[in-house]
Amino acid sequence: NVITYSAAISACEKGARTDTALNLLSEMKGAGLQPNVITYSAAISACEKGGRTDTAFDLLAEMKAAGLQPDVITYNAAISACE
Repeated sequence: NVITYSAAISACEKGARTDTALNLLSEMKGAGLQPNVITYSAAISACEKGGRTDTAFDLLAEMKAAGLQPDVITYNAAISACE
């Protein structure tokens, strides 16, 4: 479910496993599950840790297009991706 995927993506972020985090996000969407703000925040943070700035901002745009409102954590992760 969404909570399980979000937790797994977050664990990948903490372990600097950016590609695994992004693969899980893709798998989640392929399974018909809608990522939430927490899921996207974790994936964006994983991109930040992996130096994938463009992907982080692509995910931010995708999140907004899906009708989700980024929160402070999401924006902090996106801004950190620029450093």
